[in-house]
Amino acid sequence: MSSQSGYFFTSESVTEGHPDKVCDIVSDTILDAILEQDPKARVACETFISKGLIIVGGEITTTAKINTRETIKKAIKKIGYDKPSLGFDYNTCAIMDTINTQSPDIAMGVDDGGAGDQGLMIGFACKETPELMPIPITLAHKLSMQLTQVRKKNILPYLGPDGKTQVTVEYVNWKPKKISAVVLSTQHTEMILDKTGNHITEKSKKEIFDTVIEPILGKLVDKGTKIYINPTGKFIIGGPAADTGLTGRKIIVDTYGAMAAHGGGAFSGKDSTKVDRSACYMARHIAKNIVAAGFAQKCTVQLAYAIGVKDPVSVMVDTHASGKVPGFKLESIVKKVFPLTPKGITDYLQLRKPIFAKTAAYGHFGRKEFTWENLNKVEELHKCLRQ
Repeated sequence: MSSQSGYFFTSESVTEGHPDKVCDIVSDTILDAILEQDPKARVACETFISKGLIIVGGEITTTAKINTRETIKKAIKKIGYDKPSLGFDYNTCAIMDTINTQSPDIAMGVDDGGAGDQGLMIGFACKETPELMPIPITLAHKLSMQLTQVRKKNILPYLGPDGKTQVTVEYVNWKPKKISAVVLSTQHTEMILDKTGNHITEKSKKEIFDTVIEPILGKLVDKGTKIYINPTGKFIIGGPAADTGLTGRKIIVDTYGAMAAHGGGAFSGKDSTKVDRSACYMARHIAKNIVAAGFAQKCTVQLAYAIGVKDPVSVMVDTHASGKVPGFKLESIVKKVFPLTPKGITDYLQLRKPIFAKTAAYGHFGRKEFTWENLNKVEELHKCLRQ
């Protein structure tokens, strides 16, 4: 990012039909299926997808008995890969299951309530949107969600499951001023190709603009905004037929669109003993409550853990020169107000419930349905500050 007060910042999102997101969804759907039967299960499930093939692997310790193959097929069908013409079909794809049990060396530390791994986790919040999220990633996610809704509601029947969105925002004096560019690429059938067969028609571009971009961005788009819809011309071959997918390969899409730092791990397929996931959720919860309390315009929280150790080895709060309260004081308050052990986080955020498949696409943050987005600690933060 430029050190000057004026700059452009871009974030991207992808739809649930993107190969990497398919893998995230499959991994989290398996996690949910296990948690429904065994809330105390240990799950670390990763997925690889390619043309006609899905491989699931990882370490799982559980009393649950699930039909892995049927669980995967249901997830793929729900995404929309349900016919051969899309290049991938849940009915005919090959599925390989290579899941093992968790290493006893790791379990030894986790059984006592310690963290499932070492690592550093980042949470972030800012006042750019009502969701207290950066505006570029927020708008990119909303465009991706709208693109999927238009497809699933059959408003534009020629759309396929795979797609990407991207939003560039111009900032002046460190504040968002206007949208500079929008990029939208969506899989589609041959029915909207022009006579050359190499480009989609102008009519279809207008339909996509009118049903996807306009309802989300509205007046945020003006004559100066650059709009790119399928800029390569066409996008017929998509999804796993066009590219491989892997769990955890879209971590910047999952978090803050590169507006904030990222810790060492991905989220999907992991139960809450893996602080890669649970502590990132808590760090976001902390940062959001600090900003909502009016202590800062922008806040980054870092938590760090040692494998097998319950308490974090460090807690850092950075308000990026926008804070009204010194960072060291906020760090002291955070330790008093928020539970920071893996078990404490799990219980507080209710992370033993099968809620994770719906986190896998369109971002883990900025969506009200998740407990880590609650603003329930604002009053307590103020109370601690007064003491």
